[in-house]
Amino acid sequence: MAVPRNSLRGFLAQARTALRTAIDSNQKVTFVIGNESADLDSMTCSILYAYIRSMAPSRSAFTPIYVPITNIPSSGIQLRPEFLEVFKHANIETRHLLTLDDLPELSVIKSKLSPENTKWILVDHNALQGQLGKIYSERIGGVIDHHDEEGKVPQETGDEPRVIEKSGSCSSLVTRYLRPSWDLLSSLGMSSGAAHGQGDGLSDDNAVVQVWDAEAAQLGLASILIDTANLEDKSKTTDADVEAVKYLEARVLSCPKFGANFDRNKFYGAIDAAKKDIGSLQLQDILQKDYKMWDDKGLRLGISSVVRDIGFLREKAAGETNTQSPDEAFLDALLGFAKERSLDLYSVMTTSTSGQGQFQRELLLWAFTEAGITAAKKFAANSRDELGLEVWQGGSGTEYDDEDEENWRRVWWQRNVQHSRKRVAPLLREAMS
Repeated sequence: MAVPRNSLRGFLAQARTALRTAIDSNQKVTFVIGNESADLDSMTCSILYAYIRSMAPSRSAFTPIYVPITNIPSSGIQLRPEFLEVFKHANIETRHLLTLDDLPELSVIKSKLSPENTKWILVDHNALQGQLGKIYSERIGGVIDHHDEEGKVPQETGDEPRVIEKSGSCSSLVTRYLRPSWDLLSSLGMSSGAAHGQGDGLSDDNAVVQVWDAEAAQLGLASILIDTANLEDKSKTTDADVEAVKYLEARVLSCPKFGANFDRNKFYGAIDAAKKDIGSLQLQDILQKDYKMWDDKGLRLGISSVVRDIGFLREKAAGETNTQSPDEAFLDALLGFAKERSLDLYSVMTTSTSGQGQFQRELLLWAFTEAGITAAKKFAANSRDELGLEVWQGGSGTEYDDEDEENWRRVWWQRNVQHSRKRVAPLLREAMS
């Protein structure tokens, strides 16, 4: 039985109740989970997919409600100011999201959520990582993703999708997949009676549905616009992104409550500004904010993506210590971050805008073990041309390149700026094999 039509806020409350019931009563539960960097795209994909599929599930759905999990502890939401900006438009708050904190502790999770009672739909990744992956990887039953195929999802996923396709934003692929169900739900209006009492008649009920649809649409729209620079980054933007923006924007514009004052450029600008507003965060939080880790063939790789340049990070580190030079403080902070996570290889990828208004990328790679050093050197040799790696030197003459038996570090300008972590991570992982 489908979940009655409801707002995102109401749906998330239902999902929380369903999860608690599954934990307390050892019942079945279907999860929709994004990747562990838990960026705006991953958060949006999990909520949108769970929201629409719960109201229009297949007849053979594992459970009638899909529970969206944002793949971080709840404390991590405060490190993502772009979330808070988007929530204003979707009529939800931080407290409404379901996070890793809503799952049982790892020490008892198998007894509270036995693998056979779970089904996992992956969005914005196609391999469940970390401790959840070790426990539940055999229970993956569907995927929508725009990263390189890792071969971890079964070829046959039944009534759930198996979509792994290049696009600027995974939210675009999720929107495309959901569109037939979403259109049907909207055309049915409030025939389920979900809005009873919120209006005086059918027209009012339809107005309520339009508001709910517009709130959900703005959630998805935000992710796509951020990932494609408002559809202006031609190296990332695909037809799927363009079509999804048209579809979602039309839902916003057709809603009387939002349509009259909606301006896509202003909408994008506000969210983009919030995403880049990281000055108040501690350096360790900045490195953790958009961090992903892989454990492949006995090697651990971590990559932090940061929306400011190395110069900013260097000054941030110096300001937090007051006892070291900016270079020493910065390198010590990176070393501490990597050692705390037992990494063999650690990379920091930055994005910024030059004084001439040009988008630019920096790439730092640090290896700490013999096997890590071998992989790092292989990456540097094999990826130099594709990524356009050039020797980096900071504006103050700072150089961070270093090498000895237990340490190998390089920093480059990455001149082929179209390649984000979606490409750099696979290249690093290939070098680890």
